[in-house]
Amino acid sequence: MSYFCVVKIHEKYLSRCIQLAKNGLGSTYPNPLVGSVIVHNDKIIGEGWHRKAGEPHAEVHAINSVKDQSLLKESTIYVSLEPCSHFGKTPPCCDLIIAHKIPKVVVGTIDPFSKVAGSGIQRLRDNGCEVTVGVLEKECLELNKRFFTFHNKKRPYIILKWAESRDGFIAPLSKDTKAPIWISNEYSRQLVHQWRAEEQAILVGTQTVLDDNPKLDVRDWTGKNPTRIVLDRHGKIDSNYFVNDGKTKTVVITEQEKLIESENVRAEIITFDNQLSQKIVDVVYRLGLQSIIIEGGKQTLQTFIDDRLWDEARVFVSDTILEKGITAPQLNRIGKTTKIKTDQLTIILNHD
Repeated sequence: MSYFCVVKIHEKYLSRCIQLAKNGLGSTYPNPLVGSVIVHNDKIIGEGWHRKAGEPHAEVHAINSVKDQSLLKESTIYVSLEPCSHFGKTPPCCDLIIAHKIPKVVVGTIDPFSKVAGSGIQRLRDNGCEVTVGVLEKECLELNKRFFTFHNKKRPYIILKWAESRDGFIAPLSKDTKAPIWISNEYSRQLVHQWRAEEQAILVGTQTVLDDNPKLDVRDWTGKNPTRIVLDRHGKIDSNYFVNDGKTKTVVITEQEKLIESENVRAEIITFDNQLSQKIVDVVYRLGLQSIIIEGGKQTLQTFIDDRLWDEARVFVSDTILEKGITAPQLNRIGKTTKIKTDQLTIILNHD
């Protein structure tokens, strides 16, 4: 078989690994997303993905799903991320592959986590496994962009999100109630709740809380609520706001050392200065949160844009016309645009 054909076969099964791994998005933190497929004579005989931290890894699920275990000695196991070689909450996957005498291992990308970082691949090779590394590596890196950003850049993966009217406003200048004025349509709002379930944290500024009293949860989707990060420099947000209801873990970033904490609500003290965005990111990293959606308001979003401290922007533009209001953040970048009924969604990646 030619080298080209072998590469295409490997890509076919690694693509399936990536597809499987995505089933765990939002539930595997702090672990990465991993999918695994076992192939015998060009036929998938087992597959699995990592579902939740503390539970079996993808390779374990894949191996256990094989009905005729004797075939493992003649099979190839594909895995989107390097098999672990250390004891954590579960035993090393390398040992399981070695124990079942699976002769060939194809890996998407090396694990940057310090306790793995190539040692899994070396351990497999030292025990006679033929290991191929770097198949669909770009796609595997994209799959775990949160995990890799957290471990390599020592900060969370940062997503900026807002909705603006067709004439460029994110909110009216004034309103009668402390509730959001919806600019995007109901399908876009449901998608936002899906995104919240996929990320570990969500951040808003003081004025957004005072104006809209948001819940910042996933009530229109199924999944875990992200940790709420709230900026409240002067302690203006009292117990009557949803962010202080204690129903979801909440971190208030403030300068007020005597800010009253309660169950599920804690304070982080920083100085609000021209390094604010970096200080916020440092707090989120210290809390072990691998990703964050920054939802507003305009000043908060613009600060992260101006400081070039973001990875992705998701911008909805609706058919709504406000005529006047709070102008949308300025981000002069080109992205990929799709339609969500009457809304236009543009996703922009930061390649700086």
